[in-house]
Amino acid sequence: MDAVEYFVQQWREERPDIDVEPMATIGRLSRMAALVQVRLDAVFAQHDLQSWEFDVLASLRRSGQPYSLTAGELDRTMMITSGTTTHRITRLEARGFVERVRDEDDRRVVHVLLTDAGRAVCDAVHQAHIDNERAILELMGADDRELLTRGLTALAEALGDVPPAPPKR
Repeated sequence: MDAVEYFVQQWREERPDIDVEPMATIGRLSRMAALVQVRLDAVFAQHDLQSWEFDVLASLRRSGQPYSLTAGELDRTMMITSGTTTHRITRLEARGFVERVRDEDDRRVVHVLLTDAGRAVCDAVHQAHIDNERAILELMGADDRELLTRGLTALAEALGDVPPAPPKR
């Protein structure tokens, strides 16, 4: 029995008139997200990064050369607000990992460019991050991993999770 099953059982006893089965699945999704995040954060901390910093650097790195996205493209890629993006860019800029570059054709547009230092730290962390994710998933059998991936993909698609538009080049 996991912790969520224990909580669900308590609700079944207290409220037998309500079908609390959805709590079992959603509760596990939430709980697993938190437990996984703790393990991910541990690896980022070994590289003096926070998870949000890696998310920004990785978004820029995987966008391909010239490793640049507009602030708006970062908003959509990471599903955060423009204010949050601005704050994150400012912090990463202070660390020398990104720089802001105004668009030559439209000065209102700001491009966020991954610096050589940002690329180096992203590349250094990336393999450790993948190894960590693999270790987490290998706690389950291959069949369970496949079922989990299929189920989560189906739910993501049903909830409307679609890839962001490709960056303009």
